Amino acid sequence: MNFNSKNPFLSNKRFSSNAVSKAEEVHQAQIIDYNQEMTLSGTINKTAILFLILCGSAMVTWWMAFNGMNALLPAIGGAIIGFILVLVSVFKPHLSPYLAPGYALFEGLFIGGISAIFEAMYPGIVINAVSATLVTFLVCLGLYKFKIVKVTEQFKSVVIAATLAIATYYLISWIASLIFNFTPVHYGNGMMSIGISVFVIIIAALNLFLDFDQIEKGVQERMPKFMEWYGAMGLMITLVWLYIEFLRLLSKLSSKD
Repeated sequence: MNFNSKNPFLSNKRFSSNAVSKAEEVHQAQIIDYNQEMTLSGTINKTAILFLILCGSAMVTWWMAFNGMNALLPAIGGAIIGFILVLVSVFKPHLSPYLAPGYALFEGLFIGGISAIFEAMYPGIVINAVSATLVTFLVCLGLYKFKIVKVTEQFKSVVIAATLAIATYYLISWIASLIFNFTPVHYGNGMMSIGISVFVIIIAALNLFLDFDQIEKGVQERMPKFMEWYGAMGLMITLVWLYIEFLRLLSKLSSKD
């Protein structure tokens, strides 16, 4: 069966029976649970573990930031190391049982640092962003579970295209701002900027449906046990993206008051 990924991390190549079987042939010595299969309950449990690690790391960074530490340092360091771990996991999915917890730990540093910075500027924004993220996750999960939203090939194509367009726009805007001292349109608190943030949040939320579908397909395809960590890590990446976008949107709305 061939199914595409939406979350760039949850690539169809990694959730392909052929690709995983080849990885197993090369790395059988490293796969402890070789004879076990990916399950939905196992993926849920591992997602919960990653979430707890991320929250614990974020809370420590938050506490340190509000006790005199420069919050920008752990935020930048955590983001860089977390990104590196994601890249390694993309090419070495059998290492996900080790890389996923590390990603959650360092991404927690990033989340804690960024959250502390936003909270200092706009008191109360973090709890609102967390609440919005959790509610969005639960709503999307419910819509997917009860088949109210069905992940078709056309649905996947639209979300993938929109996600790639957003990533391209962010990259080009960042490069242009460095070279030409250009201020991207999504900066500031204008209506255009707010509209872009709302659009990005919608696309991030739609990626959740694709993540759910990818994990479900992985279970149906009887992927190896380590793919539970890989799927959980991909879901966490989308949640972190969604949370950051909610922070950005709420900060724009707060700055207009």
